[in-house]
Amino acid sequence: MFTYIDKNTSFATIEKLDVVQKVLSEGENILSAEIAGEGNMNVVLRITTARNSFILKQSRPFVQKYQDINAPLERIHTEYSFYSALSQGGDREYLPKVLGYDPENYILLLSDLGAAADCTSVYKDSSEIKQLVSSLCAYAKDIHQTEAPASFPKNQALKTLNYQHIFALPFIENDFDLNQIQEGLAELAKPFKHNPSLQNTIDQIGKLYLSDSGDTLIHGDYYPGSWLAVNQKTYVIDPEFSFKGFAEFDLGVMGAHFIMASSSAEDLSTILTHYNAPIDEQLLRKIAGIEISRRLIGLAQLPLERTLQEKKELLDIAYELITA
Repeated sequence: MFTYIDKNTSFATIEKLDVVQKVLSEGENILSAEIAGEGNMNVVLRITTARNSFILKQSRPFVQKYQDINAPLERIHTEYSFYSALSQGGDREYLPKVLGYDPENYILLLSDLGAAADCTSVYKDSSEIKQLVSSLCAYAKDIHQTEAPASFPKNQALKTLNYQHIFALPFIENDFDLNQIQEGLAELAKPFKHNPSLQNTIDQIGKLYLSDSGDTLIHGDYYPGSWLAVNQKTYVIDPEFSFKGFAEFDLGVMGAHFIMASSSAEDLSTILTHYNAPIDEQLLRKIAGIEISRRLIGLAQLPLERTLQEKKELLDIAYELITA
């Protein structure tokens, strides 16, 4: 049984952890432990001392935001492995630094990037995309060109969980009442839930996602909630969904969120221009369409304020991207 840490844990208990002891100087004590951002998957705390601050991240056997959904504890090891693989070529300025890792307690300590906001603000102001796209494509390309070791976690349990929410549940009838999200949304979802041809295409890509045949290191959740804006710099965080797969997944997901922000599929062409490397454009487009669909008619809803008509237009774009 490992030691659970949360914002109510005594400072003395946190200080006694070996991994924390290694980052504290002699006589240095914790002054505060506060929730750092809105973590969906894990407990994430900002630990502050009189001299410094750092981030403590701990996984649970469930999704922190939806605690009735089981999730593999080992996801924190995947995140650690991701940062370790990237650090082999020197520090990446767009990633936090690993300060310590405690596999027995599923704890990762990271450098504190400071007061930050994620980039979900793009859903309200799509002009921010122009400021982000160049750096985000460069970061994605750097990740994809990093040679991960053969021992890099396959992350199959978390991929299986993610598969359900990306490729399966949004496209079948289930107990999730879309009209509780927005009246009329269930009607818009019908063409996506009663369409064998569409489902066949989605199933094919879902099988590719679940396979372990890929050799490209990917972030696995490359969307605005995984990007932090700090002092006009953009950082990439939360790579627990990482695995060795195919670059089109990261790029398609990024493109989907840009489209949901701007309502324009032209953002995919912009990504291809900035990424500037060989890519399967058709696969990228299909993934973008699937991601748009699942974010609008699946459980993983976004802070996306759109009218029903605007959501219909986005779903029309998604349908075209998947079926083209």
